[in-house]
Amino acid sequence: QKQLVESGGGLVQAGGSLRLSCAASGLAFDRYTMGWFRQAPGLERQFVAAISWSAGTTYYADSVKGRFTVSRDNVKNTVFLQMNSLKPEDTAIYYCAAQSSRYQSVRLRSSYDYWGQGTQVTVSS
Repeated sequence: QKQLVESGGGLVQAGGSLRLSCAASGLAFDRYTMGWFRQAPGLERQFVAAISWSAGTTYYADSVKGRFTVSRDNVKNTVFLQMNSLKPEDTAIYYCAAQSSRYQSVRLRSSYDYWGQGTQVTVSS
């Protein structure tokens, strides 16, 4: 059974940091591009960051560039999202996702094959 499980969310003050983790099981992790998306109440799920299967390439939404860093450990089958200088507008449920195709945009939500259940991040002002 292919499964993605996020952890590391919580409540933090503006300017603080959190590190999200996403542990994968049941899939050939090093063959997947891994992405992070977020969804705030009343809004669509939006792209945050992604990392290629080899960790050679990373991608970021403009809103998080310079503040967030995506990384992966292909031995531990885990992808991370280090979030610094958090803002109240970063408040959302954060989801990790796995993409097998190498020909679709990493920013396209529908291009991902598997999704985690999400972890809540709340940033207070």
